[in-house]
Amino acid sequence: MTKPAALAVTIRIRIAVGENIAIGQGKADLLEAIGRTGSISAAARELDMSYRKAWMLVDEMNQCFPSPVVTAAKGGLRGGGAVVTELGQEALTRFRRIQGKAFKAIEGDVREFQKKLLS
Repeated sequence: MTKPAALAVTIRIRIAVGENIAIGQGKADLLEAIGRTGSISAAARELDMSYRKAWMLVDEMNQCFPSPVVTAAKGGLRGGGAVVTELGQEALTRFRRIQGKAFKAIEGDVREFQKKLLS
């Protein structure tokens, strides 16, 4: 019997607005990558996703908030670019804080649960 890989705890939190997911782990990662790269296409490459998928996620996030969380300029001679807005940065910061609090709240229970699993 092969020994299982080390256990990891993953919390998947999603904040929904009606049928749409305003933000979740993947969208938060995308916002961070856009902030680092200044580009939706570069962020998509960094996260190993298609530009179309990244653009659709950005569009869905923008539709869930009263103003855009990412603004983009069309390409051209100098190329386009994208910026995480102040609202986008606030949403990202709050989401990461929610994730941290959730993990902290269940940490003890998860540790006890892991003791019951194969290691």
